[in-house]
Order: sequence, then C-alpha cells, then structure tokens
Amino acid sequence: MQQNRNIVYSVVVPLYNEELVIEESYKRLKKVMDAASEAYEIIFVNDGSSDRTREKAENICGEDENIKLVNFSRNFGHQPAITAGMRVSSGEAVVVIDADLQDPPEVILKMIEKWKDGYDVVYGKRFQRKGESFFKKFTAGAFYRILKSMTSIDIPVDTGDFRLIDRRVCDVLNSLPEKNRYVRGLVSWIGYRQTYVEFVRQERFAGDTKYPLKKMFKLAFDGITSFSYKPLIFSGYLGGISFFIGIIMLIVNFIKAAANGLNPVNFQFVISIDLIMFGIVLSCMGIIGQYIGRIFDESRGRPNYIIESIIGKRGEQKKI
Repeated sequence: MQQNRNIVYSVVVPLYNEELVIEESYKRLKKVMDAASEAYEIIFVNDGSSDRTREKAENICGEDENIKLVNFSRNFGHQPAITAGMRVSSGEAVVVIDADLQDPPEVILKMIEKWKDGYDVVYGKRFQRKGESFFKKFTAGAFYRILKSMTSIDIPVDTGDFRLIDRRVCDVLNSLPEKNRYVRGLVSWIGYRQTYVEFVRQERFAGDTKYPLKKMFKLAFDGITSFSYKPLIFSGYLGGISFFIGIIMLIVNFIKAAANGLNPVNFQFVISIDLIMFGIVLSCMGIIGQYIGRIFDESRGRPNYIIESIIGKRGEQKKI
C-alpha cells in the first residue's frame, strides 16, 4: 500500500469483540489527536470479532475521514493485529494502543513530546494498575522480571504494547520475517534511542479482558522462546544435577545396605528414581518441543494474518 507521508501520526488500535468500548475509545482518541494539531490517522484492526465491533467501526469510518478499518478474515490474535496495523500505517510516528482504555489515550501527547525531543521509541510504563486482582498483578510482574533475567536484550519491565515508535523503527519491524512475533520484545531488540513515560493503568472501561490466563501463558512463552535459549541451557543443567543426585543416592543406598546387610535394590528406590528421571526427561522434551514447533512455524511460510478488506475515506472499501 502506498504511504501518504503527509500523515504525521498513525494510531493502531487492535479490536476483538470491543462493541461496548469502541465508540468511547474513538471519542477519546479523536479528542487527543485533534489536540496534537497535526495530520493523523486512526487504524482500527478488527481481529475477527464475533460481536458488533465491525459494524460500529464501519459506522465510525463512514463519519470520519481520519479513520481506517482493517478487517481480518478470522481471528488471528493480538500480535498479528498490531503487525498488520503497522504495515498499513502511513505516519511518521506510529502509536499502538488497545481499545479498552486501560492505557489512557491522553498519555499519547506526552509520548509525542518525547518523540519530538529526538527519541525513536517511547513506551508507556505502568507504575500503578487499577482494577486488577492480586493474582493478575503478581503473575504479570513475575513474567516481566523472569523475561528480563533470561534474555540478553533489555526488555523494560511493567510495559505492554502501548508505545510510540518512529517511522524508521516501524519500517525495520515490518521487514522482520519471523512468524511468532512478540512485538514489544522486537522493539527492544531493534534498539535506537528509547525512553518511557509513566502512567496509571486504569480499569477496563467495559467488557472482559481479551487476555485470559491461557493467552497470557502463550504470550509469555512466545516472549521467552523468541529472545532466550536459556530454557534449553537450564534443562541441560537440570539433567546434569539430577544425574549426580541419582549417583549420590545410589552410593548412599549401597553403603547403607552393606552396613546393615540388606538388599540395596528395593521397590521404593526403583520407583522414586524412575519418577525423577521420567519427569526431567519429559520436561526437557517439552521445552525442546516448543523450539522445534517454532522452527516448524517459520518453515511453513504462512502469513501471520489474512486481510479481508480495508475500509477508509468515509467508508470506501477495498477488498483484499
């Protein structure tokens, strides 16, 4: 798609079953971007929503020439939706923000200030999270810190995909061919001048979270396996430690048996050793299997998503 370099800001908003929040999200985003006083576009990416999200987004497109709607052929996921939005964007700066209003659109103006100061990436850093359970806060905090400790690149903690990136960073991201994309990790891997603005993460405006525990685990594993080989190294250490523990247990058992005149081989000893060894082997196979699965995904060459249509310019539709 030919880019319009007259657009200064592109705001990418992934949508999945956001019928309860999309209109309010649009109003707040429009107010913020109008305040920026420069040309902008808001790109809604409909990730195969099954409610009235598409209908409402199309109505907004029909009323506002600054809005563009990208419709997927089905649900492909949050990270592919962000990727698609970046690839159809035209702005000199690209902002990624979710529609649920937990990340306040008003923070975008602070990001723009940092960008104009010369930074290529400005990410939002949460110093407080409202309306989330202790379990959610604990698991999120633990994940960010485990990921940071396991990778060789500096992935900031307490951050999500809410960020502003310069056009040259966006172009580099768009050129990367990998399939299992962990966008916030890729942005850190690319480098350039990066900084942050702090904000309070709000409660969801309406509806349910689109990242239940299952998807959170998937995102976490994508992040770890995309940027770290340490799980493979850890599994090797675990196997070595288990081997030496087994040898020590065997020697101790023989010494005790010799001292007491007992048979060193007994049922409980054999079962415990089998359980330990099988547990380690299976866990290591699971970790290795994740990496092999990622190699398989890359080798198939399938696209991350399929665009059904792009709607813009007051409802004008282009089928893909």
